[in-house]
Order: sequence, then structure tokens, then C-alpha cells
Amino acid sequence: MGDINLTGVTKAYDRWAPIYDLVFGKVFDEGRRSTIAEADRIGGRVLDVGVGTGLSLSDYSRSTRLCGVDISEGMLRKAKQRVREFGLTNVETLAVMDAKQLAFADASFDAVVAQYVITAVPDPEATLDDFIRVLKPGGELILVNHIGAESGPRRAFELAFAPLARRLGWRPEFPWERMVNWARKHGGVTLTERRPMPPMGHFSLIRYRKS
Repeated sequence: MGDINLTGVTKAYDRWAPIYDLVFGKVFDEGRRSTIAEADRIGGRVLDVGVGTGLSLSDYSRSTRLCGVDISEGMLRKAKQRVREFGLTNVETLAVMDAKQLAFADASFDAVVAQYVITAVPDPEATLDDFIRVLKPGGELILVNHIGAESGPRRAFELAFAPLARRLGWRPEFPWERMVNWARKHGGVTLTERRPMPPMGHFSLIRYRKS
């Protein structure tokens, strides 16, 4: 079964850019607000990976300094427009960037937020490694993501839906075991929370602290 690739993801999200907020805004709302609340609790300098159209930017506290990156130039054009419209002076930068190769120095951020990103990158484990690299010691990685069902009807649906989902730019069958194995192999992180998110627990808010 073929996996997703960076070119395909970029093209998919460039296509989604004009209607992304309309289609996905409400579906992802609870997860988005929950990750922002956790990031604001930490404060300081926060990296929002997969910032997309910037829908989240105005919800952060103005005292939280933000850097946003996304692979889609089309998405970022809308994000930059949103920054201008809302006068978001706490946004330091918005840049086109590969989540696996972040152009930031080690230990640059107090928190890294990645909303609905890990199932939409070609190499999740290497991407997670780079998220931890740019975190300060004691900093938090805050994810919200779909975690695939281990069995039952939802598992069967996810496997059947997988080829179409890849053309849309994400993989629907991502198992929790991959996160467990990544954290064990990395060794420099501690899982502090895994919280089910609407709709119907299909998504999880996941927090790791860097040693």
C-alpha cells in the first residue's frame, strides 16, 4: 500500500486552501482550542506547525509569541492576510517550511503545537524528532491528531478509506503504537497526557515533555 509523499501533500493543501476553513473549521474546533489553551498555559515562544490558513492565530493569548510554518504557500497567504486583518503583532513569522526540516535553532521554543499534522507528513517519526529538537528542555510538544482504531468497524472503514485519504493528503489508519515506539526510541520525552477529542473520540490531544 503506497504511502503519502511531500509533493502530494503540498498540492492537496494548496487545493484545499480556499475552502479549508469552511469544510474543516467546525470539525477541528475543539481540538484546536484545547491545544491553544495548553500552549497559552506554557506561554513564551510557541511554534505552530501546520498553521494552515491561520485560523488558530487569533485565539492565542496576545502575550504568547508565535511562529507559524506550513508546507502550503496557498494556506500561508490566507494566514498572512488574517494576521493583517486582526493586527496580530505577537506573530513573529509565517514561513513555508517542511515540518521534518525546521529552519530553527535547537531549543528555540517553549512549546511546539501541531494540530492534525502527524498523519499528514510522509515521515512522522523524523518529524516528531525535529519538533523535539527545537523545543527547550522542559518544553512541551502538544499534538492533536487522529489515532487509528485498533479493531472493529472503524478500523475496517479506515483501511478501506486509506487510498482516497492519501490523495486528500493524510493517512487515516495511523496507530497509537507508532507514537509509543517513537517515544521509546527517542528516549528524551515523557508522555504527560492523552485526551480524547470530539467528534466521538476520533482525535486525541497528546502532550509530551522534553527532558
